Order: sequence, then C-alpha cells, then structure tokens
Amino acid sequence: MNTENQQSKLTFINYLTIGSLLFGMFFGAGNLIFPLHLGQLAGGNWLPAAIGFLLSGTLLPLLSIIAISITQSEGIYDIARPIGHHYALIFLILVHATLGPMFATPRTATVPFELGFAPYIPANQTWIWLLVYSAAFFTLTYFLSRRESRIIDVIGKLLNPLFLILLFIIFLFAFLKPMGDAGQAAATSDYVHAALTNGFLEGYNTMDALAGLAFGVTIITSIKLMGVRNPKSIAAATAKSGIICISFEALIYLGMILIGAMSLANFKLSENGGIAFAQIANHYMGAVGSAILATLATVTCLTTAMGLVTAFAQDFHKQFPRISYLAFLRFTCAISFIIANVGLTQIISWSLPILMLLYPLAITVIFLSILSPLFKKSPIVYRVTTAFTLIPALFDTINALPPILKQTAPIQSLVHFASSYLPLFNLGFAWVPFALIGCILGIAAYTLFRRVPSMQLNPEINAKQ
Repeated sequence: MNTENQQSKLTFINYLTIGSLLFGMFFGAGNLIFPLHLGQLAGGNWLPAAIGFLLSGTLLPLLSIIAISITQSEGIYDIARPIGHHYALIFLILVHATLGPMFATPRTATVPFELGFAPYIPANQTWIWLLVYSAAFFTLTYFLSRRESRIIDVIGKLLNPLFLILLFIIFLFAFLKPMGDAGQAAATSDYVHAALTNGFLEGYNTMDALAGLAFGVTIITSIKLMGVRNPKSIAAATAKSGIICISFEALIYLGMILIGAMSLANFKLSENGGIAFAQIANHYMGAVGSAILATLATVTCLTTAMGLVTAFAQDFHKQFPRISYLAFLRFTCAISFIIANVGLTQIISWSLPILMLLYPLAITVIFLSILSPLFKKSPIVYRVTTAFTLIPALFDTINALPPILKQTAPIQSLVHFASSYLPLFNLGFAWVPFALIGCILGIAAYTLFRRVPSMQLNPEINAKQ
C-alpha cells in the first residue's frame, strides 16, 4: 500500500500553527526598521514602494520554503547542488556568512541599541557605549548558545507577543493621531519615478528569502510531523499556511511604511530606520515607552542572534567536521561583535552589494526548484540559468558599492559600460532578462539532450562536479 496516500488531512488549526511557525521564522524586531525607513524614503509614493517591498520581503521568503519542500532539500547546499558541488558550497558559505557574522547577526545588536540607547547618549560617546553593549550582547549570546539553553527561547516566545502588543499601541496612536499626511510627504529622488522597483530592492535587506533557504527545512519537518509526507502536499500546506503568515506580516509592514511616510511631517529623513523608530516611539510613548521598547527589542533580537549563531556553527561544523561546533560558535560571535561596532548605518550600506549578488542567485534557484519537476531537476537548466544570471548580477553588485569605492575610476568605467549596454541596469535588475534567456536556453538544451540519448547528462554525476 502506498504510504504517501495515507496522509493526515490538515485542519484549520494545523494551518494556523504552521502559519505561526513561518511568522516566527521571518518576523523580527530588526526587520521593522526597513519598512519604516522605506516609508520615509518613498514619502507620497509609499504605496507602490510598499507593493515592491512586500513582494521581496514576504512573498519571496514563502516561495523559498515551497522550493525546499518541492525539491525535498535539507538546506542551501542541497537546493543549489544541481549547479555543482563547488558552487553549492560557495553559495552556502556566502549565504551563511551574510546571515551570520558579516551582516545579519551584527544587526541584532545594533538595532536594539539604536532603538533604546543611542537617542540618550551624546554623539561623541556613542561608539564607547555601542562597544560595551555589543560586548555584553554577544557574550550572553555565546554562553546561552554554548549551553544550548532553552530559557531564552521560552522568554522570546513570551516577549514576542508583548512586542507585538507594544507595536499595536504605536499603530493605534499613529493612526488615531497621525503626525501628518503621508500623501503629501516628499519622496526622495530614487522614489519619484521608480518607487515599485526600489521598494522591491529595499526588501532584500530583510534577508528573509535567504533565511527561508537556510532554515526552511525546520518548517518542512514540522509539517511532516503532522502526518503529511508527499512533497506536493507539503508544498500545498506551506502555501496555504503561508497566506496566513504573509497576510499578518504584510499588515505590519504596511503599517510601518505608512507611519514612516507620515513621520516626515515631524522628523527629517533619518540615516536608518532604527533612528526613525526611536523618534516615533518617543513621540507617542515618551521615555518610559521607549525604554520598554528597547528592552523587548533587545530580548527578541537576542533570540534571533542565538538562532543565527547556532545555525552558522552547526552548518559549518557539518561541512568541516574537523573544526568543532564551539570553535565556529566563538568565531561567529567574535566577528559579529567586531562588525557590530561599525554601526547600523554602515552595516546596511555594506550589506547591499552582497545582497545585490546573492538575491538574484537565490531568486533563480527558488524559481528553478519550484519548476524542477518539469525538467526533472536537470543540472543543465540550473547551470545555464545561473551562468546567465551571475555576470549581470556582478554589475548590479558593483553599482551598489558604497560611494568610497564606487567613485574610483575603474568602478566608474564598469558602471558606465553596464549603464550603456545592460537593460534594466539603472533599476538594479540587469540580471532579470539574462536569467530569463538562460532559463529558456537551458530548457531547450535539456529537451535536446533528452531526445538524443548519447547527449544525456547524468544528474547524479554532474551534481558532484
């Protein structure tokens, strides 16, 4: 008897549970600074910017989980392996470095610091207190992760709802007593004519699509424990549950974007969303409310940091077993501490180029994985599409470099060349037409090889190359 047919039928409560798991994976206090800052950047054009942000910040992460379920992958390495062993390993390292000590993990310390402490510290002393705060933050992160403490997880589960309640109170004040008319707020130059595409690119900062590829297997495992075994059924359950998750997340993001736009009536455009969040919280709730917000943000970000450093150490120990889990844990905490001290604005600025490279590669592998049953996960489709995506994505990466690098003569020459010859380059999407062409050519090659037996590729052999 086929065991795949003997599956539990999920109830609404099951879907709600899976949806809450997805929400817990993707929602974090740190992510709220980006829609808020987006609202300030977009001003009166907040709605098209919001649509773009929601596409990359909520829909793409859901698709990444669906891709994991369809391909039955165990994580980033597995889902990228059809392209090749070495590529998959490099992609794994880059994604985990980005989610880990390079950008996302340092952000878990700098966001609560910007929210609750920086506004009350003299500007010339900020670096000292950030040093002290981040040292305490990552020392605590290390020891709690080292001992695999469950206490902080429990605290996080209790405080995350409290954080949402506090957020709801801010929403209530913001919409009952708005600071200004969002529709009348001035948009920055980038958002006057390209609000949708820039909103989409701003959604990269959440890093949730990358997180979905890295940690999505935990959601799939939870669904399997409910009695669902068939990959198609798991994908369907993920999609249905995901509607609950992204609907709630989208409402929060929309609210934050709108509040950000309205805040321009009282505050000037901030350097980052952390500063804006602190200003708005203080405006509506005063110093006491800001202190509560800072405390909740610190603990929720601490739980996120623990998850990130633990995942980094576990995955790298799995790939490089000669180095211990604790050694990787010490490494990621130490590097995260060092990078956190460059400050939130600089972390965001330097993360954008790497995200402009990784996101196109992640988006193509997500869509190829979802479509993979059509071409039996053929390596040639993956490889041709990725090759066509990589080169223009590198040009997009160069264009996103911080000014100190972008203004150099060699970089300016490359940017001028790309601007002249690559379609959609000025919008940050030079990779899109090339990816589509690569996918079409890859499928054509797969079809040809399938019809000519002597030209067929062995997926298992090629995947190990």
